[in-house]
Amino acid sequence: MTISAESVRFDDDTLWVDLSDGRTIGVPLAWFPRLLHATPEQRQRYRISVTGNGLHWDDIDEDISVAGLLAGKGDQSRRPPTAA
Repeated sequence: MTISAESVRFDDDTLWVDLSDGRTIGVPLAWFPRLLHATPEQRQRYRISVTGNGLHWDDIDEDISVAGLLAGKGDQSRRPPTAA
């Protein structure tokens, strides 16, 4: 059984995702700096993928996978600093 997102909501500090298996997972917005710094209106303009496996925000160019959330992974787009 694949677990998928059914809905998304926010409070001041947390991204909440309701899952198809009945669970709700909450993760700190600090895990996703683009969401943390987005306006409440930008946060509400999300899209759940057709499969339910991904969340996307066009306004802030943010993509989050349900699998990543379940694995406890935050923003994976950060790159390690390069040597000068």
